[in-house]
Amino acid sequence: MLTSKQALAKYGKPNKTGAGYLTTIKLPYPMFLNWETKTYVNSIQCHKEVAKSLVAIFTDILAHYGLAEVKRLQLDDYGGCFNYREMRGGSELSLHSWGIAIDLDPDRNLLRETSKTARFARPEYKPMIDIFYKHGWESLGREKNYDWMHFQVKG
Repeated sequence: MLTSKQALAKYGKPNKTGAGYLTTIKLPYPMFLNWETKTYVNSIQCHKEVAKSLVAIFTDILAHYGLAEVKRLQLDDYGGCFNYREMRGGSELSLHSWGIAIDLDPDRNLLRETSKTARFARPEYKPMIDIFYKHGWESLGREKNYDWMHFQVKG
């Protein structure tokens, strides 16, 4: 899995505003903000080098599940992409600092949850996770069996 050091070498030094490397992508379906559930967004910011793959991921998710199922499964629960910060419990920058990681449905896929309790570990979410892999991303849940909300670009 991509480390902060590898991200620094590949994507350069991040900054608090994302100036110089962020772009805004239009989502194929609206997503609600996890921290403000009545607010929906139609676009998000991510690193310009992963923008096409992220649009393709959400386009494929919509094509596979359909909008009603996306909503039922809460695949429209947006937990964040760009967020300049250190990793929880660490001193290295999170991959969110580059906008190359995204969190989905964080309330039902908590940081310390394993496949026994995380929602994304259930069979109905396997196609969604496979779609991330198809487009060059990976699931921390599948790879490490914790933080199932977290998806990041592969190194």
